[in-house]
Amino acid sequence: MSDAEPDEQPPPRPPRQEREPAQAEITEIAPGVLRSQLPVNLPGIGHVNCYFLEDERGVAVVDPGLPGPASFTALEQRLRSAGYGIENVHTAVITHSHFDHFGGAERLRSLAGAEILTHESFRPVWESTEVAEPLELPAGEEESGDARRPPWLSLRRNPWGTEREPLPEKEWRTWEEIARDDPRWFATPRPTRTVVDAQVVRLARREWLCLHTPGHTEDHLCLFDPTYGILLSGDHVLPTITPHISGLSPHPDPLARFFDSLLRMGEIDGVTAVLPAHGHPFEDLSGRAKAIRRHHEHRLTTIRSTAEEFGTGTVPQYMTRLFSERSWGNMAESETFAHLEHLRVLGELTATQRDGQTVFSVA
Repeated sequence: MSDAEPDEQPPPRPPRQEREPAQAEITEIAPGVLRSQLPVNLPGIGHVNCYFLEDERGVAVVDPGLPGPASFTALEQRLRSAGYGIENVHTAVITHSHFDHFGGAERLRSLAGAEILTHESFRPVWESTEVAEPLELPAGEEESGDARRPPWLSLRRNPWGTEREPLPEKEWRTWEEIARDDPRWFATPRPTRTVVDAQVVRLARREWLCLHTPGHTEDHLCLFDPTYGILLSGDHVLPTITPHISGLSPHPDPLARFFDSLLRMGEIDGVTAVLPAHGHPFEDLSGRAKAIRRHHEHRLTTIRSTAEEFGTGTVPQYMTRLFSERSWGNMAESETFAHLEHLRVLGELTATQRDGQTVFSVA
């Protein structure tokens, strides 16, 4: 019999670090590695960590924030606090193709001649689940003379048959105003240097091992510094939230890709500090990777029991069992679809079409 009182409540969830607003201070993590934070105003996210890697050439920046003048001004301020200017940036490292990570990269290339370093599979993804989808935006002229406008995803229906929901008007008007001011903010980043898995790059006066970690996106890149045991984990492993696994993926089973990438995290020897793209640095990489895996396994278990109950169900119907109502929408549907497809690929579910929507049943 438990010693707990009958009315004892479970402990509250720890606060989500990733939601904290950006702070202006610069923190030294290790020699030549500085942490700064740039403001982000997205659902569940309040900042992106932009890391500065110092060396004899100046500084490389990892994940230079959102597109737009507010984020770029914050980046300039953080650089000044660390003793640098935009002209000192020789490389912009992009961990993956989400716009809160690569927004300032093309501007750094234009103003400072910075290299843009990505994984070789880098493909910008402008999902309407993450940014607005205004129907009409003014075209602008880039330096090449080509007409430019924010590359909002033109998809109006999801691959599983539902209509995509636009962001609230206030949010997409913010992007519209930036585009009207200068559409070049939304120029697609053009990598000048691409890397492959297990390649070594030299930054911050030491060598970093490149780790391709697909799942959150197909092109996700982590960097590991064996000298000081530092892992730049991007969005692959976050401290208090689980990365979004999108059903809008070029790979037929992105969740399986993510599981494989998580497994690699337990195989890295000598990790002393994990530097995520959101939230605070932490130490237990293997433990956190296992916890994230358990979270997704729990969702798969929920889908299995729901499939037995439903017989046949649509993606939105399964979504209501995986997510609370406040989270329903494009991203929740997308992640639900990724989990359903994972079980379909494993042979546990079958998928057919009904009234224009994909429906899933027990195999």
